[in-house]
Amino acid sequence: MVELTADRIDTASLEALVSSSEHGAILVFAGVARNHNRGREVLGLEYEAYAPMALAEMAKIEAETAERWPGTRVAMVHRTGLVAIGEASIVIAVGSAHRDEAYQASRYLIDELKERVPVWKRERYADGSDWIANRS
Repeated sequence: MVELTADRIDTASLEALVSSSEHGAILVFAGVARNHNRGREVLGLEYEAYAPMALAEMAKIEAETAERWPGTRVAMVHRTGLVAIGEASIVIAVGSAHRDEAYQASRYLIDELKERVPVWKRERYADGSDWIANRS
């Protein structure tokens, strides 16, 4: 399951989607908006995405993960629009038979998403804003 949303992400529902009696590991990663970056106070974030391409690429990454780690389930949601400090901008849930697979798959998912998915982030400051590469 992959999704873009302007709403808060319900982490518990993503965890439930990847849960199975076959899985001994459920791993949830949340990328959360922090209040600072590069020595500046960040007041909030704004995300934009080219939805058709972003969803297609997220689905490819999900399929690649299933191929590399058979039996692994994935749920991945990225926010769009305004994201307040402390809120999740991305949540990735992975269910797998073993913890090592869950950690590897989760790392693969976030790294590939940051590299390939057309999502852009703007940091808002008291004195303006900057568009930031979505790779950090």
